[in-house]
Order: sequence, then structure tokens, then C-alpha cells
Amino acid sequence: MMNSNEPITLLRDVEAAIIPVGTKVTLQKGEQAYVTQSLGGSYTVIVNGNMFRIEGKDADALGMEVAPKPVSTGAPITQEGLEKEIWNQLRTCYDPEIPVNIVDLGLIYDCHLTPLGANSYKADVKMTLTAPGCGMGPMLAQDVQNKLLSLEGVDDVAVELVWDPPWHQSMMSEAAKLQLGLL
Repeated sequence: MMNSNEPITLLRDVEAAIIPVGTKVTLQKGEQAYVTQSLGGSYTVIVNGNMFRIEGKDADALGMEVAPKPVSTGAPITQEGLEKEIWNQLRTCYDPEIPVNIVDLGLIYDCHLTPLGANSYKADVKMTLTAPGCGMGPMLAQDVQNKLLSLEGVDDVAVELVWDPPWHQSMMSEAAKLQLGLL
């Protein structure tokens, strides 16, 4: 996906969240937006010097295609297979200010599946944030919940934000440290 210095004119009014506080606002049709990050299906844009996050479902406001929903394979769902899918989905969630997914950042402390019935599971996720005061926390937790609920077989998701142990850079994967120039 492109990150360019060329502004995009918003094609319609669109709900966005102010980064890092998470407050919802409406960006107006005709405003100029600069896309700074387009990872994990959402967009980080700068409008009038402020940073905002626009959800992937609103990509059309930026003149981009809305990503299609995952299609069911019809294959039987195994707990092991679903756990793998869940970790793949978690790797599509990004902190809007850091171009590294939340798994490689070390923000996911635990993910546990509980069977609810045939081909139906509840996912319990314990995650943290890079900083306890980050206003994007509820939005990241919602992003995790939405992405996991989009998986066939996941019918309930509980995302708990935890602060113990506190996050620090040593929890990041080698790839994340390399990407952020910390190695």
C-alpha cells in the first residue's frame, strides 16, 4: 500500500479517531489527508497537522477499495487450526503510531480458546500497550476483537488490557527491533 507525500482529498465525511487519545471525530469531505500508514486494514492519516485513524471499512472515503471479508472454507474447525488463524489475525493489528504488528511488539501476553459448542469457540486475549496512558488502547482492543470475531468458529472474544508485567522493548521480536532500528 502506498504512503506518499501526495494528499488525498476525502470523498465523503468519515468517522476517524484522534491519535493518540482515541476520541472519535468526523473528518469533512474535501479535507486533505496524508496517509502515513496503511497496515492491518486501517489507515493512519494526517489532516491539518493532526494524526487520525480511519477504519478499513471506510477506505472508500480515501478513494481506496474496502478489503473483502474472509470467505469460509467449509472445512471442519479444529482448536489447533483456529489458534493458528487467531495468531495470524493478531499479526494484522497495528499500533497506529508504530509500523510493527502487536504480536511482534510483544503486546499480546496470552490468547486462550474455550470451546462453546461444535465449531464454536470463545477467545480470551490478554494484551498490554506500549504506554499505560495510551488513549488508543480501547481502539486497539476493539480492533483485536473485530478481527477475531471475523474468523469462522470464533463466536465470542474477550480482550483484557493488562499492565502487569509492564511492557518494555525487550518483549519485542528480533524482527520488530530490527525494523525499528533498535538492533
